[in-house]
Amino acid sequence: MIILRSRAEIEKIRASCAVVAEILERLVEHIKPGVTTLDLNAISEELAVKKGAKPAFKGYHGYPYALCASVNEEVVHGMPSRHRRLKGGDIISLDFGVVMDGYFGDAALTVPVGQISESAVKLCTVTEECLYEGISKAVAGNRVSDISHAIQDYVEARGYSVVREFVGHGIGQHLHESPQVPNYGPPGRGVRLKPGMVLAIEPMINVGEPDVVVLEDQWTAVTRDRKLSAHFEHTIAVTDNGPRILTPRKNRFTKLYG
Repeated sequence: MIILRSRAEIEKIRASCAVVAEILERLVEHIKPGVTTLDLNAISEELAVKKGAKPAFKGYHGYPYALCASVNEEVVHGMPSRHRRLKGGDIISLDFGVVMDGYFGDAALTVPVGQISESAVKLCTVTEECLYEGISKAVAGNRVSDISHAIQDYVEARGYSVVREFVGHGIGQHLHESPQVPNYGPPGRGVRLKPGMVLAIEPMINVGEPDVVVLEDQWTAVTRDRKLSAHFEHTIAVTDNGPRILTPRKNRFTKLYG
């Protein structure tokens, strides 16, 4: 069931999203060679608690951490580890969510560790740009797959591939709600978008083939060909005046690193 949120509910979601966006920006400040992904997890959880928020991922279907930290070929759900120490040239996707006052916020971004290759810069740039292409289609009267098609069309025209196994989703009083928001597909299909819908749009884009496999930890998804992957996500609300990003960031990847 798709729930249309009231203005008051969207404001509660926005409050959670603001905490998520702030914590992600704080995490970016800690990204440097030598830091472990478990260090980043501890920072994210500590910051959430200070904000009076509960990490949304910890305990979700048994996931034991507050943060998903996916490095290089890891697509999504990378499990923090004291053994995974960042190195110069890596890219890391940080996916984080919180719940406050009964409402969830969720966002992700990919950042470099020191100086990264031109190929990695281009991948991250295209992934972030396709997110905004998708968001631009989150307009009342459009259909869900208009978002999906815009993302796929932008990505594939630039020689990259779209992960199929993981998709965006509705969000509100649960972390994952209807509808699902794939990052691929033909336009003009799926439910019609209406004001009050709140969506987490999150393309995951690969340098190589789109196929992924899940590692033995039953969480970490990696590219089958072990080539780089990037992930960006915003939570947005569909309004009478177009899409409203509820997890705004001060700067885009291209402004900071492009």
